[in-house]
Formats: sequence, structure tokens, C-alpha cells
Amino acid sequence: MQKIALPAQWSVRAVSPSAEVPSEIRNRDIPAHVPGCVHLDLLRENLIPDPYVGKNEKLVQWIGRTDWEFSTTFSLSADALKEERVDLVCEGLDTVATIWMNGVEIGHSENMHVEARFEAKAALREGDNEIRIRFDSPVHYARAMRDRLGDLPHANSYPDCEPFHFIRKNACNFGWDWGPALTTSGIWKAIRLEAWSVARIKSVRPLVKMANERVAVVEVVADIELLIDNPREDLGIPLLFATNLDTIDPIHPYRIEHIERGMTEMKDTYFIENPLLWCPQGYGKQPLYNCVIAVGWIDDYGSEHWYDILTFPIGLREVELDTSSDDIGAAWTLKVNGQEIWCKGANWIPDDVFLTRANEPERLRERLQQACDMGMNTVRIWGGGIYETDEFYSICDELGLLVWQDFPFACAAYSEESPIRELVEAEARFNVARLAKHPSLVLWNGCNENIWGYFDWGWEQKCEGRTWGAGYYFDILPSIVKELDPTRPYWPGSPYSGSMDIHPNADQFGNKHMWDTWNEVNFSYFRKYSPRFASEFGHQAPPTFATLKGAIPESELNPFSPSMLHHQKATNGNDKLHNRLKEHFEMPDTSTEQGFVDWIYLTQLVQTRAMTTAVEWFRTRKACRGALYWQLNDCWPATSWSAIDSSGHPKPLYYASKQFFRERLLTIQPDGEHLALWAHNDTNEDWWGNASIDFRPFAEPETIEYGWEEGFRVSPRSSQRIVVLSDLEVTDKSTHYLSVMDAGAFYKHCWFFDIDKHLAYPEPKFEAELVGNRLIITARTLIRDLYLNADRVGAKANVNLVTLLPGETWEVELEGGEYDLETLISRPVLMCANWFGRKV
Repeated sequence: MQKIALPAQWSVRAVSPSAEVPSEIRNRDIPAHVPGCVHLDLLRENLIPDPYVGKNEKLVQWIGRTDWEFSTTFSLSADALKEERVDLVCEGLDTVATIWMNGVEIGHSENMHVEARFEAKAALREGDNEIRIRFDSPVHYARAMRDRLGDLPHANSYPDCEPFHFIRKNACNFGWDWGPALTTSGIWKAIRLEAWSVARIKSVRPLVKMANERVAVVEVVADIELLIDNPREDLGIPLLFATNLDTIDPIHPYRIEHIERGMTEMKDTYFIENPLLWCPQGYGKQPLYNCVIAVGWIDDYGSEHWYDILTFPIGLREVELDTSSDDIGAAWTLKVNGQEIWCKGANWIPDDVFLTRANEPERLRERLQQACDMGMNTVRIWGGGIYETDEFYSICDELGLLVWQDFPFACAAYSEESPIRELVEAEARFNVARLAKHPSLVLWNGCNENIWGYFDWGWEQKCEGRTWGAGYYFDILPSIVKELDPTRPYWPGSPYSGSMDIHPNADQFGNKHMWDTWNEVNFSYFRKYSPRFASEFGHQAPPTFATLKGAIPESELNPFSPSMLHHQKATNGNDKLHNRLKEHFEMPDTSTEQGFVDWIYLTQLVQTRAMTTAVEWFRTRKACRGALYWQLNDCWPATSWSAIDSSGHPKPLYYASKQFFRERLLTIQPDGEHLALWAHNDTNEDWWGNASIDFRPFAEPETIEYGWEEGFRVSPRSSQRIVVLSDLEVTDKSTHYLSVMDAGAFYKHCWFFDIDKHLAYPEPKFEAELVGNRLIITARTLIRDLYLNADRVGAKANVNLVTLLPGETWEVELEGGEYDLETLISRPVLMCANWFGRKV
């Protein structure tokens, strides 16, 4: 097979007659880069303002309402045309595309989530060729499909939201409560020609299961496309599973006889004794074997003639979803290699609105490594986004990050009529087969919140008996997964209880979303829940100052400015943000520069407190088997629920996650009228510790008014209540705190008895020195939630967000930036909660 890459340099022009198209762009060929999209091409040529800055998003809405045509020329050799077939292979077309080769229409595609392949040989010629791809407006297509099939309800609160659920395109591209409406068109993945004869490998699905503890069974299923009616007798399909990437072993040829023209499925099975098992992060190592698949023949002299060959790594592991009934309701527990996994992680959205930027391998690796560095072992790819690139899953394979993959259905009722139904089925078949080789992928999920919406948001009445997506979630999608990849579990939705007779967001069954703790009530309300699996919950905060400064005009660095509000996409988002803030702190005067600085720190701090409260509580609930907060990352500069902002800068939640996702956790939690010390041991070994609890006044840090100390043992992968502090009496909640220490694990946890604005914190006192790039701070008083805004000096901090007891030393290593000691230890670079307690 010959694979011929098409040029990266194309041109694009607006082909809509619309008066919306600016005059300087009409009838103009604009240099374009492929892969890419129209927005990036226009931005590169300075024909539009940066839509991430200020309110510029509003100025470029016409792009999504415009038809665009991409074109380029390329040269083709006579050798390529000697092959029986020459296909145009488009790995990703966004979205409604018609393709012409040398003026001849060769194909049409209406789904960005699939690879589009078109026979092109008849339209090609030796020498120079021209290709044109026209993209119809995705906005107009979605509107027309809605009008054709009948409108259906959705829950997207984005103002004037277009009907995103009537086009097979990433839903969030039409705007979401954390992202802009920048509806793209373009060739978003690689595009090439493939010249081939006789046979090609369409896809390979290595299906792995364990026969017993010592034997792994790998059934390699290859989908083959053949161009011949009766292959030669000696034509075979050697299927090889080997550790040597470069070797094709002809010992296992799969002979082909009397195969008709078209597709066929070939299988070979391997039994691997004493396999090296692939394990999730924190549960073992991630060894990968190399699998080599070839189609061809071997002549009488032993020479190999391969028409097509694929080589890729796979991991040996078995995965299941335990939903067995118990005395509470029903379990919802992922198991890998028979071991229960406590899933610690977050929800993933596209890392940039413009997907070619989001898909850069270095960027993906950085973001996924950040997830691992936070102690995460799981990411959920949310249903309003995309099926990520193969590079994404390969990185997760290497890192041991489990991937929960939503099918792209989110927050809407979806039509099951033609042509949407056929598009969905082809999309599911393509992606289930494409991703089957990745051991990190452990769960297929039907939809995001659609079943919940049908139950609680009035959709049943609005649908008026029409289809709404149930046929996808309960029939088509599970059938395709069962047919193509029966080794992976499927679940209809998030949230979903496991039965349409039980509320989809029940505590005792399935997986649960919790959003009243952001929308309506204080985050302490998390402790009202005991979910079997917490798959969505979150709390907003603004991005880092460095990111804000790059996106908001300096004159508008205020929470209530037009540009700041434009980057707050949640309905009444600032009202909710400030309601939650004022439950704990006094609202700073944001009309001043210092007040804005304080606002950023305090809102970010409340976010960390909310997620710490939720995760630590869930880790003490013995029936709960996972916590995936919303959300890991951002797609543009915004006030959102993310731990990492759109520039890749960690917010304080990033550092808090390192603490509440640590393998061994000690935490104080309410227990009726008292407090209790809990431990969660997320390791394979017994945890032998010695815990001490001290009750201290702020004013006299050396005084211990109550003390408890005792050894403990916690079994592997379990939580345990260590002690109930039934004899602790607290007469003034505003003047004391508890500190918990485990000397052996060098672990510390603190409990405060009231909200910050009621606490009589001491004035923070400390000594500091700067040794090279190391800032060393020694506390002389209690200092709560000490945080270094390293982004303000252009640096990165290796550790951050700590509470120091008197006499404790904190050392921070800085990477990059320009600073001196005075800058580092002064506001706004250095912040702490002590400054925002009760004024005394």
C-alpha cells in the first residue's frame, strides 16, 4: 500500500453569497493550513480578531453561518495509479463536506466523528491534480435538520443556542456553560491518498480476556477489504501477536479461500501464559505488547509479499463493571484484572475550541501528565465533546489512566429518525472498532444527562411521543459494543440508575451527578449524599491572573465588567459564584486592584474547599467507588469549574487534588453530633500508622487543650473509621482548630470548626529566604491555605497550597520567571486565608 500525504498548504474562500461575510474576505483566496479550521486560517492572516480576547467572540459568529471551500493541488505518480484502487482518506471532516477531485464529485460526508473514505482513482490523473472540499454552514445544516425532523428539547443554557443536537458534530462547539460559540468548519484531521491492490486492513480489534490467573486470551479480529473474487491459493492472512515490532511470523497464516469481493472478517487466537498484566495508575505497571497484523502471501521461496501491514501496542487486562444488587441498592464498581478500582479523576472536555490546537501531542501529554500528577487514575471524556485522537488514548495507555468514553450525546433529546440514525450507527461502529486496541479504554457510556433530562426536565412532555434517544442508549449502542467489543462494559448514561423504573440520579444505584451544591446550596451539602459513584460535581472559579490578563483588557479586570461577564458562560454564574463565596468570606471590594486580587484568590479557594469536602467525604463512604469532579481542563479563558486553565496554568484546585487524591488519606468528618477520624488506604498494602489529634487555640499555638494518639491499621483498598471524638468539647468554634498528624507518612490534616469569616485567625507571621530558585518559608503562627501565585512572576511552582502549623517549614522550587524575595512574599503573589477571617 502506498500512503500519499496531501500538502499542508491549502487555500480557503467563503462561497456563501451572504452579506454577513466581510468585504475584505469575499471573493478572496486565503492561505489555509491543513489540518486546521477556518477560524485559525482567518486569525493567522489577521482577518479576524482573536475570539478568545474580550468580547471578540461576538464579532465572528458569521463564520459558522458561512459556507467555505478549501482547495489545493498535488502531484501524483504513475506508480500510484497502477494500483487497483486509489482512495481519498479523510480522517476528520468538520462537518458537512462535499469533495471534488479535478472537478468530479467523489463523495459527501455529514459526520465529523468518522473517517471518510472515497474511491478517487477514476477522477485522478498522472501529474497535477486539484482537490476541492466545500463545507456547508453547520449552523444552517443543523437548523434545516431540526425543521425537517421536528424540534426536540435541550438543556444548553447558552444564549440563542443553535440546535447542536441535529448535527453529528461536537455539541460544545455551539457554546456551553463554560465555552464560547465558535462553530468551526475545516479538515480537522489528516488527509491523504491510499493506493492499494488486492486487500487492505480496515480495522483490527484485539479482544482480551483472562482464561485464568495465568493465561490471557487474545482474539485478534481483523476486518479485511478484498478486491478479488478468488484469491490465490497461497494468499494468507498472517496474524501475529509478538513482542518484536519488526517481525512478521508466517507460522500462523489464515488461508483465504473463495472470498467474494468486499469485506471479510479474519480471526486468530493467542494464549499468553504468565502474561504481564496492564494495570491502572496506582495499581501496578503498564506493560505493552506489540501486535503485528499483515495481509498478503508468501511465495515458494519464503519471500513475504504484504499488501498491508499494521503494528501497534496492546495491553493485557480484563475489565468489568460490577452492578450486582446489595443491601443498599446496586453496586457500580469498575474492576480491572478482577480488582476493584476506586476511580479518582475528573471529566475531560476538548482542550481547545480549535481542535487541531487541542490535539497537539505535546499538549495532550502535558495535560494528561498533570492529571496523573494530581493523583488521578481516571478521566471521563464527556459526551458534548469528541472521540479523542488515537494519540490521546495511547498516552493514557502509557500512563495507566483509565478512560471512560461517552458517546457524543449531551444534554438534549436526540432524534432517532433518518438520516441521524444511520449517521449515529456508522459513527459508533467506526469508533468502537478504532479504539478497541487501547487498554486504557474501560467503559463506553451512552449519553450525558439525557435520561435524567427525560425524567426531570419536562422532556417527556415536550417530545410528545417522538423518539428522544432511548433507542440509541438502550439498543443500538449496546448492541454495537456487544458485537464489536464484548470485552468492555457499556452503560446507558451518566447519571443512570440501571433501570427506567428507578430515578436515574438515585443515590443507591448507578452513577450520580450533584449540581445543587453549586447552583443552590453550600458545598457542605455534599455530605448529604452517599453515591455509589460520583461522576459529576463541581464548583466554579476564575482562571489564573496570567490567563485573565491575556484575555481581558486591563481596564476590565473586574468580575462585573462586560468582558469578564462574557467569559462567564454559566446562567447567573457570577451570582452563584458570589453566593457561595459570601457563605464563607466577606465579599471583597472588587472595584479596587487589591479587591480583584482578593476575589481571584477567595473564589479559587472556595472551589478547592468544595472539591476537598466532596472527595474526602466520598472516600469515607464504603459504598462509593469513585469520584470524577467537573472538570479537569478548559477550552478557552473562562471562569469555569476546571482545575487547569486554558493556558495550562494550575489553579489552586490542582494542588488540592494532590492532597485529596493521595493514596493514603486521613480526614476528619462529621459523625452525628461528633467528629470522627477516617482513613482511606488506596494501596495494595496494609497501612500501619500512628495518628495524633491535637485541639489548639489560634492565640496560643503551643497549647494543646485536647489530645488523642493511637496506632491504626487499614486494610488494602479500603476505608475505615479510626476514632469518634465523642469526648471533645468545643465552646468557641471561632478560636480553635484540630490538627491531625501521621508521623510515619509525613501527613497532616486540619479541621476548622466554623466558616472563615467567623474565625479569629492570627495575623500570619513567618520567616522567608530565597536560595537560588527555592523559596523557604518557616511559619511562626498558624497559616492557613498559603498559596504562591507563581504565574504572576512568570514561574511554575512544584508545590503549592499548604497549611502550616507554627514551626513548620515549606519549601517551593520555582521554574522560570523573574522575581526577588520581597516580591514572592508580598501580596498579590503570596496569599493566605488568615487575612480574610474575623476582624478582631
